[in-house]
Amino acid sequence: MQKYKDQIVGALKEEFSYTTVMQVPRLEKIVLNVGMGDASANPKGLEVAIEELATITGQRPVKTIARKSIAGFKLREGMPMGARVTLRGQRMFEFLERLVNVALPRVRDFKGLNPNGFDGRGNYNMGIKEQIVFPEIDVDKVDSYHGMNITMVSTANTDDEARSLFTKLGLPFRKTKGKE
Repeated sequence: MQKYKDQIVGALKEEFSYTTVMQVPRLEKIVLNVGMGDASANPKGLEVAIEELATITGQRPVKTIARKSIAGFKLREGMPMGARVTLRGQRMFEFLERLVNVALPRVRDFKGLNPNGFDGRGNYNMGIKEQIVFPEIDVDKVDSYHGMNITMVSTANTDDEARSLFTKLGLPFRKTKGKE
């Protein structure tokens, strides 16, 4: 958070020629979402996923439930499907620092984050295939591997502003072949 105030705000203000500090994009929240497709058949697996998410983030997740019934997926309205955590403030910056410096380097064959994960409104989405990349998770106690979606919501208006913000925050984006 201090790095953002001291270094990033000035650099972004200069790069995009903002007139006030309030125009500078900032990271608003990080949302972690774990979807368990077999949550109805394996409720214990969902509880384990919730505990792992709580261990990773330091915050209690909420269960996500199905909004409508889908017969093909054997899903009924109101059934638990996964878990979600929204991080803000100091916890958000601590999680981001651990993600960039500890978890992402532990991903097998990691060449950088996909630069196409932006949604057009300054938010970035990424997925992690296994929860064991976080050092808080004890690999010996894991019964089943599951992934998670991580959404980083910023106040940026364009993807270019958001990409610049996230790069300065330390996210290692893969170089695209056309642009250097």
